[in-house]
Amino acid sequence: MAENEHEAKMAHPRMAAGALFFDPTGRVLMVEPSYKDYWDIPGGYVETGESPLQAAAREVREELGITPSLSRLLAVDWAPNPNEGDKVLYLFEGGQLAPEELARITLQPDELKSYAFLDPSEIDERTIPRLARRIHAAIEARLAVAPVYLEHGQTPGSTAA
Repeated sequence: MAENEHEAKMAHPRMAAGALFFDPTGRVLMVEPSYKDYWDIPGGYVETGESPLQAAAREVREELGITPSLSRLLAVDWAPNPNEGDKVLYLFEGGQLAPEELARITLQPDELKSYAFLDPSEIDERTIPRLARRIHAAIEARLAVAPVYLEHGQTPGSTAA
């Protein structure tokens, strides 16, 4: 196979990375973007030369104005989008935010309207199904030894909708 044919067959996915933060009761921090009609988690696209972990940390700093340490990978989700093509999405553990970190949150005014801690039972009604599935899988992965691999927010071969 010629090199240009091989290159044409290779995937060139967009990558995005985000972080899950929790309160003492296990609720998840979600943000209300001004440019979407559903709630999201802090995060965004990985830029050239950036690792997914670096991108997640940068996005948290830009969107929330805080720099908490992000730890382990919770989930990787292959989730192509008909409008954007192949996508690989990373979710990192942000842990529980300390009260002083919560007090320093300053939302990026041109992107975010608000934030809230949501009970896992509220996530499905606030966001799109594939993101809700990804968040739920990542919450479960917090208790596991290894991250979870997903496709469209679900374990490959599962029958969940």
